[in-house]
Amino acid sequence: MDPRRHLHGLAAIAVLAALTVASLTFVTPPAPVPASAPADQFSADRAFAYVDHIGEHVHVAGSQAASDVRDYIVTTLTGLGLQPRIQDAVGETGNLGGFAMARVRNVIAVLPGQSPTSSTGRVFLVAHYDSVQVSYGANDDGAGVASLLETARALTKGPKPRNDIVFVFTEAEEACLCGAEAFVSLDPLARDGGVVLNLESRGSAGPAIMFETTRDNAGVVGVYADAAPDPVATSVAVEVYRILPNDTDFSLFRDAGRFTGLNSAYIDGSATYHSPEDRPSYMDKASLQQLGGNALALARAFGAADLHTLSQPSAGDSTYFPVLGLIVRYPGYLVWPLAILALLAVVGLAVVAVRRKVATGGRIAAGFGLALIPIVLAAVAAQLLWTLLVAIRPGYAAMIDPWRPGWFRLGVVALVATVLLTWYGLLRKRFGAWALAIGGLGWLALLGIVFCLAAPGGSYLTALPALFGAVAGIGALLLRPALSRVAVLTVGVAVAVVILAPTVFLFFPALGLSVGAAGAIFAVLLGLAALPVLEWVYPTENARRRLFAAGPAVLAGVLTVAFVATGLAVDRFDQVHPAPTQLMYALDADTDTAYWASFDAGLPWTRQYVSKTADLSDKFPILKPDLVTGPADAADLPEPALTVTADQTFDGVRTVTVLIKPQRTVRLAYLKVTSDQTVVGATAAGRQVPDDQLGQHVGLLFHAPPAEGLPITLRVRGDGKITLRVLDGSDGLDGLPGFTPRPAGVGVLGSHTSELVVVAKTYTV
Repeated sequence: MDPRRHLHGLAAIAVLAALTVASLTFVTPPAPVPASAPADQFSADRAFAYVDHIGEHVHVAGSQAASDVRDYIVTTLTGLGLQPRIQDAVGETGNLGGFAMARVRNVIAVLPGQSPTSSTGRVFLVAHYDSVQVSYGANDDGAGVASLLETARALTKGPKPRNDIVFVFTEAEEACLCGAEAFVSLDPLARDGGVVLNLESRGSAGPAIMFETTRDNAGVVGVYADAAPDPVATSVAVEVYRILPNDTDFSLFRDAGRFTGLNSAYIDGSATYHSPEDRPSYMDKASLQQLGGNALALARAFGAADLHTLSQPSAGDSTYFPVLGLIVRYPGYLVWPLAILALLAVVGLAVVAVRRKVATGGRIAAGFGLALIPIVLAAVAAQLLWTLLVAIRPGYAAMIDPWRPGWFRLGVVALVATVLLTWYGLLRKRFGAWALAIGGLGWLALLGIVFCLAAPGGSYLTALPALFGAVAGIGALLLRPALSRVAVLTVGVAVAVVILAPTVFLFFPALGLSVGAAGAIFAVLLGLAALPVLEWVYPTENARRRLFAAGPAVLAGVLTVAFVATGLAVDRFDQVHPAPTQLMYALDADTDTAYWASFDAGLPWTRQYVSKTADLSDKFPILKPDLVTGPADAADLPEPALTVTADQTFDGVRTVTVLIKPQRTVRLAYLKVTSDQTVVGATAAGRQVPDDQLGQHVGLLFHAPPAEGLPITLRVRGDGKITLRVLDGSDGLDGLPGFTPRPAGVGVLGSHTSELVVVAKTYTV
């Protein structure tokens, strides 16, 4: 091997490694700002004092603890000189997989602009103050609430904004997004729309990512890119989120059609999500600093901007992504030209390679076909690794990520490197380095076209590395000095590094190791783009250097084993980091029959209650049909009472009003209506049920039902008998007959049905 060639290659790899570290550093949260910071700055330490209070108790919508949090928000805003009010309303949505309603109490406060004549619209800062039924909600969404309170405090210490800034603290986001719906549909402040900034959390750590926008987002994305002090945003996240069946409060503003805006959250540390471990002590203050610091800067930027334009959709979406602390963006109409140009550049590289006699057309075609092997194998290997981890630690089965996933993520990257380097080491001499490199770039270019068709905002991920890699390859083939050639190739690979390294870093927490194939695919694409530089450290001789050529793959394999073994040693379940599992209890008051039920029976503790799959959805319509169940002793629990308060028929339509009144403290009530006639109208707590929810079989889920009872009016065509199945649901399994508390190391799975206790009763009217 030429020593100079070897040194050039090592230097190039060192440069790219440093660039990788820098790229990842710029998408990590900044250090928390202390409470001693100037009053007009956002301080995570100051905001954390709010989190400490909000996350003191579980505060599910409608509970006394939620009322206490609401009072705390009102008191804090009043102390800042604002005049908060409470919107007491009923919200309704079908966003979370089924129609639901809730009684909500939203807290709304306005920081007025300089004057009515100077204002160009309203900026809405939104976070929800309720938690799920088993969670303390310190991160979700105590982080958002605290960020809004600290932002409000900082804004009152500086000059007034040009535009009104409206702080909206919603209730029942976790239940049904009903607080946001009530505000968007019923509150006068929302009537004219505006720009909305929603703050969320799905974990306890990691960068605060701006992951969702309204359609035609060029204007609001431009403000984010220019104003956010620590921006982390990528248009591929928007594309992915548009595909996923996930919703937040932002969905109601987005779908209303009169708002533009941005949705931000930090998403790492997902083991705490919706679980009892979502407490202040688990929060990374750096993530809070980034979430809130960006929110304050954006509130100031939008507060000073001309909202006549920004509150309306732009001409189209932007493509954007983070590069070394900046957000690079370009108009969406350039997506197709750049993807086509990338494909043409790869074809051009192939032509130059053939003319320079460093590859043949046949070998380039073979290289293209063979490059699919590491792409597929890396994805399969990553999923098999997760399967192996679940087999070793069954508690992982209910999680998308372990408690401490860092070593495992390194293991996936090393595994990808093992696959890629083994493939390259076996084939480079037979087919040639240029043929394999061009084949890899060909797949990047082709995927750029696929992204254009399926998710245009993600096309940059592969189109730009293919374009710059191909241009650099052409330059390297046309240049003579070795140093110039490796320098040009390094520049081409550098583009792939700054684009794909942060993508891999962000994909791991976004989808978790349970979908490790996603991060693995982008990691192997980065590796394929880096092949031209990697070749410079491989030997030019054949037989005498085979052992050396196998060295990188062997080293990667050793690192894979070491990283995974370290992960297993470090990430163990204990009282602070328990293995999560889910369990419910359901009582049929008609027959005095009870059941245990779970959708997660992977742990021995859970299997002592449930043993076989059964469909309980006829008896308990709010339960899924494919649960693992087991018999339970009937508890002495009062069934929900139903009273007919009005019943009259006019012109062939029977109008029946019933009052559903749980006889215990409950979180939800459900009414299933079965009739031979057709339900043509319904209201619950005074709010009309949409027509598309009506018919012969009607299901109505109501969260946080009023303590005085839930009035429901049904209008039924005809006067036959109506069967009403009434359920109510509370939380907490302690005290039920046959229940033994979880041992240390076994925790509660973060779900909306963990610890749920359902009682059902049938009535006929």
